[in-house]
Amino acid sequence: MAHDLAALSPEYLAFWGEYFMPTLTTLRPDGTPHVVPVGVTYDAGERIARIITRKDSTKVKNVRAAGTDGASVAVCQVDRGRWATLEGIARVRTDADAVADAVHRYAERYGRTPGPNPDRVMIEIAVTKALGRA
Repeated sequence: MAHDLAALSPEYLAFWGEYFMPTLTTLRPDGTPHVVPVGVTYDAGERIARIITRKDSTKVKNVRAAGTDGASVAVCQVDRGRWATLEGIARVRTDADAVADAVHRYAERYGRTPGPNPDRVMIEIAVTKALGRA
């Protein structure tokens, strides 16, 4: 079921704040899907989902391989009959302030702050579609 990004229900937004490990789907250069568990945060006001990861991860390589226009991706989480998917265009961010902000948001959602990592980057998803039943 599709949702209006400008009018997401409180239940839908609350679901993105619960402790779940969603999956991120990126496309490899050959077009096949690469699906991995990730920690993700969603800012409905900015319509941005953020994922912190290592700069040499396959998901980062897949996003970068899509070029400067960004990569079409989806993040999805499921809890029994509840589910939510955010689709959008992903780009890799390396600037320290953006990465630090993403780490802070991760710590708020997941209740722990990751240790320092000089190889950390952030995948930023400009969300274009919300689906689900939450």
